[in-house]
Amino acid sequence: MQHAHTPGLRKAVTASVVGTVIEWFDYALYGAAAGLIINKIFFPDLSAFAGTLAAFATFAVGFFVRPLGGLIISHIGDRYGRKPALVFSIALMGFGTVAIGLLPDYRQIGIYAPLLLVLMRMAQGFGAGAEYAGALTLLYEYAPKRLRGFYTALLQSATVVGIILASVAFWGVSQMSEEAMTSWGWRVPFLSSAVLFVIALYIRRHLDETPEYIEAMKHAAQEKKENHIPLRVVLTKYPKSLIWGFLAMTGHNANVYILSAFSISYMTNTLHLSRSTALTAVFISALFGVFSAPFMGWMADKFSPAKIYIGAALFTAVFAWPLFMFIDTGNLFLITLGMSIGFLVSYGGMAGPQGVLLANLFPTRYRFSGISVSRELNGMLVAGPTPLICTLLVNLADGKPVYVSMYLAVCCLLTAFAVMKLYMAAGQPINTSLAKPTVSD
Repeated sequence: MQHAHTPGLRKAVTASVVGTVIEWFDYALYGAAAGLIINKIFFPDLSAFAGTLAAFATFAVGFFVRPLGGLIISHIGDRYGRKPALVFSIALMGFGTVAIGLLPDYRQIGIYAPLLLVLMRMAQGFGAGAEYAGALTLLYEYAPKRLRGFYTALLQSATVVGIILASVAFWGVSQMSEEAMTSWGWRVPFLSSAVLFVIALYIRRHLDETPEYIEAMKHAAQEKKENHIPLRVVLTKYPKSLIWGFLAMTGHNANVYILSAFSISYMTNTLHLSRSTALTAVFISALFGVFSAPFMGWMADKFSPAKIYIGAALFTAVFAWPLFMFIDTGNLFLITLGMSIGFLVSYGGMAGPQGVLLANLFPTRYRFSGISVSRELNGMLVAGPTPLICTLLVNLADGKPVYVSMYLAVCCLLTAFAVMKLYMAAGQPINTSLAKPTVSD
């Protein structure tokens, strides 16, 4: 059994957490920018509503290309090693993010500005498509079996840290005058991410391959299975795991992007609250998710990932209406209280057990590919479009969030059902701890 504090595990934790912080810093940064400023920079000729829709459409583009990036990079990770895949992933993400900060705006080059923005979002999404799956695979294979829920949940804490850093970055530039922010201030957060990418790239270049992966490849070579294409095996041998794993992500993704991206746009564009109020509420409430996710992961190790996951999904389905009641008050304290509950219970409860739940669905040789496919397809169809969908739903309801609450509730009920089916497909009762893999290597 792998001990808890080996040098290999410490390297894996550092490399995985730093990469995940950067991934979600990028996405939360762009989500905040889409809600606050992108429409004015790249779509100035559109109305406020149409410009916001266009901005969120470019946000969604990054998710549409993530599955392709996940497929290609995860193939590298399963065939040639976790390390080269993770290095390639972080390098591509860094290029896309920094390049966005260097783009000329619509007034300078016209229609080419939004076209270049879309291309850079595609580069971001392509690299990010395998980032979480690779980091999760690395941690899962290094962590002690009875602490896999806790260690993989650290990635979800890193996710929130990325969201917090993005909120802080945009809060800082939001203090500028409107002219300064639209002319150059919005670029600063994107360009500053270059420092994080250099650090992450250095760390990943010094990673060791996981012992579990090395052993699995030796076993495959002995059985002359080295020419198998990981994706083909996953699609043909584990289709149920893919389907239910995909659906299990639905409530979590809808919840995350309502809390971290759509809420900012809703508060500023619909409720007409200040940028500072919206970003402060996200910043404070997100702090609860940093601590909640690993605690819920630890609970999953002790009890059952399914119990924690299903309980959080059902809570979120019910809380979808009170959440917006808090936000609609326009009071910073009450908004922060409502969103803090969302991050503490809803985010933590679904994020904490998620890593061990997904990683346990696939054997070592195909784990990277399996996680990428199930997770990134859901990202394309649910996570990316969620802010756009919610913006349309609010407009449909004449500025009211009732349909957004319904959307979130349906997504969470689907998640609860999917997690139950996952356990049924694996032949496991709901109260089973998944400390040991249910799928044979």
